[in-house]
Amino acid sequence: MLEQLPARPAESHALDVARTLPGSSIVCTTVGRGQAALELAAERPTASVTAWFLDLFPHHAAVAAWGPPPAGLRAVCTADMPEGPYDLAVVPLSKNGEAELSRDILQTSFQNLAIGGRLVAAIDNRHDNWLREQLAEIGETVRVRPAVSEDADTVAYIVEKTRELTKIRDFSCKLVFRDGERLLTAVTRPGVFAHRRIDPGARHLLNAVDVAPGTHVIDIGCGSGCVALGLAARDTSVHVHALDAAARAVACTLQGAALNGLENVTVSLDCEGHVPEEGSYDLALANPPYYSDFRIAGLFVDAARRALAPGGTLLIVTKQPNWYIENLPNEWNEVAQEPVKNYHLIEATRA
Repeated sequence: MLEQLPARPAESHALDVARTLPGSSIVCTTVGRGQAALELAAERPTASVTAWFLDLFPHHAAVAAWGPPPAGLRAVCTADMPEGPYDLAVVPLSKNGEAELSRDILQTSFQNLAIGGRLVAAIDNRHDNWLREQLAEIGETVRVRPAVSEDADTVAYIVEKTRELTKIRDFSCKLVFRDGERLLTAVTRPGVFAHRRIDPGARHLLNAVDVAPGTHVIDIGCGSGCVALGLAARDTSVHVHALDAAARAVACTLQGAALNGLENVTVSLDCEGHVPEEGSYDLALANPPYYSDFRIAGLFVDAARRALAPGGTLLIVTKQPNWYIENLPNEWNEVAQEPVKNYHLIEATRA
């Protein structure tokens, strides 16, 4: 069981405000390990509390830290908030978070409130104007709840829902991109890697790969699925399995496969590298993130090693090649590096 850490300031402030409000059907987002949801469920044993996550990593960390949860608490990792109606929504945000994703979460939280329900939103910036402006656009009265402590750098707001929203914004995007002679359509949403664009790293992966008929490909950390869609569209005998820890990435990739009529793409939600038919893939592709001191990159490499058949090829695109050059030779053969503009392609063979 993971240690349950204290809630981050914005979540702690949102929790303090939520405690003053009634609510027996509650939904909470989190900037940590779901501490607000856990505390509210423990304090209200007859309440139904949903902790909503977009990514499996924080979902699993929260569940592991909770231990045996209160009876009314559930954790879900889905592309969209589970439908309400809720009478209380608790949404802590980070001032460094993605603005469009924050707008999306605020809108869906308010949409899923019952009439008379309340949204509590907090942010780690006591001088905030941005969040207050977003809430004011809902058209309801915004009540401010400053932090009690003068040292706290947070502010919280309460918005009561008196009517349904008259204007619902669609934050999703259909992206058309070219692979060779083919034009393909991908779907992106806030919270999905490279929202509204094809990432240059993904483009370099597509340009570097020439798949033979019948090839089994795994795309690890697929994002919106541009790489998976591009390779699958080249030959119907090629099978591509894509996986990602982000629920919206999985949903977008599935939508993209359907839009392009690609029946040779499968997708799974996973953060531990579990793949169907381990040891059966010919090619593994990855565009790992740069944060977490290469911890996520290490997970991607381990997943590729389990997925590939002996002699299978791993191809990674990165701006930081040194970690791979230093570490891959310990368990991989024929490790090679090729610079491509501002990126590097790392190729290795499964021993």
